[in-house]
Amino acid sequence: MTFILPFLLGFIASIIGISIPGLINMTAAKVSLKDGRDRALLFVFGALIVIFFQTYIAILFARYIDSRPDVMVLFREIGFGIFAALTVYFFFFAKKSNPKDKPVKIKSKTSRFFLGMLLSALNFFPIPYYVFITITLSSFGYFDFITFEIFMFLFGVLMGSFAVFYYYIRFFNKLGLKTDFFNKNMNLIIGSITGIVALITLVNIIKYYY
Repeated sequence: MTFILPFLLGFIASIIGISIPGLINMTAAKVSLKDGRDRALLFVFGALIVIFFQTYIAILFARYIDSRPDVMVLFREIGFGIFAALTVYFFFFAKKSNPKDKPVKIKSKTSRFFLGMLLSALNFFPIPYYVFITITLSSFGYFDFITFEIFMFLFGVLMGSFAVFYYYIRFFNKLGLKTDFFNKNMNLIIGSITGIVALITLVNIIKYYY
């Protein structure tokens, strides 16, 4: 189980992080419709390379924070503020969205592989996301910053990301019909997740001080 757990955690974390319609997965679907599935997969592989390095950098940064209790507490406090603000935003201010509302325009005529790398590099979300995820998992004893577990977690992140991208590529035409419930309740779902994370973070902060 020790060997499988880091992989499963990385797999689940990546699915949660990128399953919501965004620039990269929607562009992958658009490339599939316009240029075919093979070129869409090239786009995905380009994106995955950058995601690998972004996640690895995030884990190294998280390992440094984990070795500094004072920095970890500060990071948790910042994380609590961010996730609490996101919870309020998604519950009360965010508007409903639909993958078909805004078509994704692809202007680049370069290789889809390098386009995937470019768009992924422009997305800085994975770094703070995986810093927070790995630190939280470590604080609960589910993840250790040792070489084997780091690379198993990375492998899980890549596989989870690929699974989501492939779903968008394979089922984009049916996506609008199959995700009506998700689209109508997406803000509530995301707000609930960020609220739970904020609550867990607050509990850890209180435990540290008291």
